[in-house]
Amino acid sequence: MDNRHVALIGAFYEALAKGDTIAMEHCYHPDVSFGDPLFQELEGRDRVMAMWRLMLSRGSGVAVTFRDLAASSHAGSAHWTARYTLTSTGREVVNEVEAFFRFEDDLIVRHRDDFDFRLWSRMALGRPAGLLLGWTPMFRKTIRDRAHRALDEFQLS
Repeated sequence: MDNRHVALIGAFYEALAKGDTIAMEHCYHPDVSFGDPLFQELEGRDRVMAMWRLMLSRGSGVAVTFRDLAASSHAGSAHWTARYTLTSTGREVVNEVEAFFRFEDDLIVRHRDDFDFRLWSRMALGRPAGLLLGWTPMFRKTIRDRAHRALDEFQLS
C-alpha cells in the first residue's frame, strides 16, 4: 500500500465532493488521460478538467461519497458514488463508479471510471429511451456524441 497515492486519491474525491475543480486539477498530471463509458477517452489536463467542470455544472445538488481507496506505487483504485439531479431531464441519478488510476511523478496520469451505462441511462433519461435503448450501440454512440459536442461547446464558452 502506498499511502501517498491513497492520500492523492482521497484528496481528489474530497475536492470533487466540494466542487473544488482547482484542487482536483492539482491531483492530475499535465498529460493525464481520462476515460469512462460516456466520454471514453479524453487527453490532457485542460480537456479532462473541462469535462469535470461541465459535469458539475450539469447536475444540481451533486453529492459525492467514496470508499475502498487502495494504491501501490504505480496504480490505484476506489469506489465512488455520485448523487445528483440531471438538470436537462430533472431526473435523479445515483451512479456507482469503480475508478482505476495510474500514477506518474506522484500525480494521476491515467484515470478510468467504469459504471453501468444501461443503468445510468435508465436513471438519467427515464422510460422508454433509457430503459429500452440504453444497451444499444447506436444509442450509446448518440449519447457519447452529444456529450463530446457539449464538452466542445463548454470549452469554447
